Amino acid sequence: MTGRIARNGMMIALAFIFSYIEAIIPFHIGIPGVKLGIANLVVVTALYLLGEKEAFYISIVRIVLVGFTFSNLFSMLYSIAGGMLSFGAMLLGKRMKKFSVIGVSVLGGFFHNVGQIVVAGFLVGTARIIYYFPILAISGIGTGIIIGYLGKVIIERINRSVE
Repeated sequence: MTGRIARNGMMIALAFIFSYIEAIIPFHIGIPGVKLGIANLVVVTALYLLGEKEAFYISIVRIVLVGFTFSNLFSMLYSIAGGMLSFGAMLLGKRMKKFSVIGVSVLGGFFHNVGQIVVAGFLVGTARIIYYFPILAISGIGTGIIIGYLGKVIIERINRSVE
């Protein structure tokens, strides 16, 4: 039990550090809302190596900690909506056993942006925000591929070292 708590704490800390790095390193391509999502690397890896409950716990705790530390209530709403929808999509994709780690990560990247667009629609009060979705969808798919590939490599290396 103590080992599991320590391991989950380390994973949360790693995800938090990745979020911090992403917050301080400017990655602006001129499109608001586009991020690499490197903290999701920890969640994807945890989903495959630690299990569903642990990955969910790591995801939600990271979102709340980062929200209170680096952002405001509105940013936290976007993150919670995107993060939970992303996690749900990744979980379903993994359970279906039809997607690779990369495919599961792409689902996460895509649905993270779906969640954010839905929140933006409510907060802005217009459905016209949907016109922004194709840009976010493409970026979510692209970053999902990158994060998924890195996650796949990490998972394979950890599994090899355990064998």
